[in-house]
Amino acid sequence: MIITFNELRRIKDRLPSGSSQRIADELGIDVESVRNYFGGKHLDAKDSVGVHFEQGPDGGVVTLDDTAILDAAMRILNEQK
Repeated sequence: MIITFNELRRIKDRLPSGSSQRIADELGIDVESVRNYFGGKHLDAKDSVGVHFEQGPDGGVVTLDDTAILDAAMRILNEQK
């Protein structure tokens, strides 16, 4: 899946507090890996998250090899409605 960096950050910014940890717990991965998925630079992350950032307009383009983290984030956002 391809998404703009700014769009990915907008999704992350709409998540309620504690969502990164909740997503990490649900998927059985390190919370730092979830943060890296949304553009963080946490070098101590234990898991690879399969995101590739390319600079460009609108913050650049992000290629997501696996959408599990994004899917979990969207589920959390839909719960808020």
